[in-house]
Amino acid sequence: MNIPFSPPKYNTSAFNCPHCGAFSNMVWSQLRAPGIGALAMVQNCLVCVCSRCHLYSIWVNKKMEYPLPTGVANPNDDLPIEIQADYNEAASIARLSPRGAAALLRLAIQKICIFLGEKGNNLNTDIGKLVKIGLPQKVQQSLDALRVIGNEAVHPGELDLKDDYDTADALFKLTNFIAEKMISEPKEIEEIYEMKVPNSKKEQIAERDGDR
Repeated sequence: MNIPFSPPKYNTSAFNCPHCGAFSNMVWSQLRAPGIGALAMVQNCLVCVCSRCHLYSIWVNKKMEYPLPTGVANPNDDLPIEIQADYNEAASIARLSPRGAAALLRLAIQKICIFLGEKGNNLNTDIGKLVKIGLPQKVQQSLDALRVIGNEAVHPGELDLKDDYDTADALFKLTNFIAEKMISEPKEIEEIYEMKVPNSKKEQIAERDGDR
């Protein structure tokens, strides 16, 4: 299960690093620049260093100016690498081009459906099938409202002039939510079953289920 995302926040001791993505302790210090005789403090400018990757962020007037903040959680770890790449690319451009980010995320959702065994030709049909096997119907309704499925659906990978940052932000959350419900949770249950249930008991369960 993914750890909840904690976005970078001014002068706080820990958050998800904008570089490595890990939740880590942060070390803050005043930015200094060459001055007369010594390094002079730069007013209203702090440097924050991640204790895990040791890379830094620069904050001016309480806002992170470097690196450019994405404000979104990391992709679900159980997503295939190709889909994580689409997600991360969308995150890198979300602030500058929410339309481009939304287009990539619609494509990512299509790829998740294919990964889960659906055809990927009709997202409306694919999501409907996923609802029948455990995806909450509210997700289907949300995807409809965001024009991922339904009568007003935008084709995966295409730009939509109506898309804004709020739309992209919702698609980031839904992409991870679908992955959590349909990939991570079943994987965790399978791991518990394999670890905790003796082989003799598994055989009994298989025989029982075969009689149904």
